[in-house]
Amino acid sequence: MHDIRSIRENPEAFDQGLRKRGLAPLSAELLALDERRRALLTELQTGQARRNEASKAIGAAKAQKDEATAAALMAEVAELKDRLLTVEQEETALGTQLEAQLASIPNLPLADVPEGADENDNALVHELGTPPALGFEAKEHDAIGPALGLDFETGALLSGSRFTFVRGAAARLHRALGQFMLDTLTREHGYEEAVPPVLVRSESMYGTGQLPKFAEDSFQTTDGRWLIPTSEVSLTNSVRDQILSEQELPIRLTALTTCFRSEAGAAGRDTRGFIRQHQFEKVEMVSIVTPDASEAEHERMTGCAEDILTKLGLAFRRMKLCTGDMGFSAARTYDLEVWLPGQARFREISSCSTCSDFQARRMNARYRPEGEKGTRFVHTLNGSGLAVGRTLVAVLENYQQADGSVAVPAVLQPYLGGLDRLEPKR
Repeated sequence: MHDIRSIRENPEAFDQGLRKRGLAPLSAELLALDERRRALLTELQTGQARRNEASKAIGAAKAQKDEATAAALMAEVAELKDRLLTVEQEETALGTQLEAQLASIPNLPLADVPEGADENDNALVHELGTPPALGFEAKEHDAIGPALGLDFETGALLSGSRFTFVRGAAARLHRALGQFMLDTLTREHGYEEAVPPVLVRSESMYGTGQLPKFAEDSFQTTDGRWLIPTSEVSLTNSVRDQILSEQELPIRLTALTTCFRSEAGAAGRDTRGFIRQHQFEKVEMVSIVTPDASEAEHERMTGCAEDILTKLGLAFRRMKLCTGDMGFSAARTYDLEVWLPGQARFREISSCSTCSDFQARRMNARYRPEGEKGTRFVHTLNGSGLAVGRTLVAVLENYQQADGSVAVPAVLQPYLGGLDRLEPKR
């Protein structure tokens, strides 16, 4: 959510940020609406003061038996009452309209975010690790997975396309990956583990920016609640409508949850295999920090996700997303893309974003700086650490063997009872 006062103070900077996002300038339209609303507020305040003054004068006039003056004042009060009701309704309508327009505008990009239209304009930050030399023609995960328990047919039978029934060795690997990620983030990187609700109210979806603009990308239940597209929604909203002390910050939370996305805008993309599912598991990281800590926290968070990929022995690269490829609430996003030998290309496996105070304004999440009476909005950050299903895909493709088996990365073997290889069913 944008601050109309900030737009008033620097409309040129606001419009420049929108231009970087590929959007038309909006400050003039927003400020005209705001000016009309503030004029009505002024009229409302002036009218209320005059009404109160006239009401007192009526009593004084009647006490002096000046009926003519009392009658004139009573007529004025009645007229003011009708006018003030109209003004109040108009001001409320304009305020609602202004808030709706502000809520539909994406966050402004930070100065270092590259301008661009789509993923082709993203900037490479660094590339780490070496893709494996398999010594044979690599297969994609949907060719390796079925013999290990990725049952696409049963998933489709039960629920339709983009659902998978995972069983056997693949299910064990999936569970091991999620547990390994949680353990790494909590034991080595200071995150507090949480088990949040996966059903949330509309206010929570609004708070992190999924509503109202992206309702079609999520699933809604018959009672009006929403299945979370990521536990970012639950974790970030845990500070909604709160005033925290500075000593409570930073707050770092992580959770492994099932997530749900309707993928309404992704028709035709990765419709086969395990890459893009309607239901999937993800380990999420969320940080709530003071404004002066958010830059360093973004680097820290992204480094935590990179650490998991490094421990798994997977080659990856970090990309800084351009303005045309960033999410609605993000001010800057780093994507981590893992190497998939079967596809012979890098694919996204984690997305880490700093949202400045954009989500905090929508949630009314604030903190009180030490020694100050006033409050400020917190900064929020979120990232994947990692998407479990996509990490499973990466392990299958990078650790595949010529005989159809899959070697187990050393860090995962303790989670699988010491097992060092997943054997396919014959």
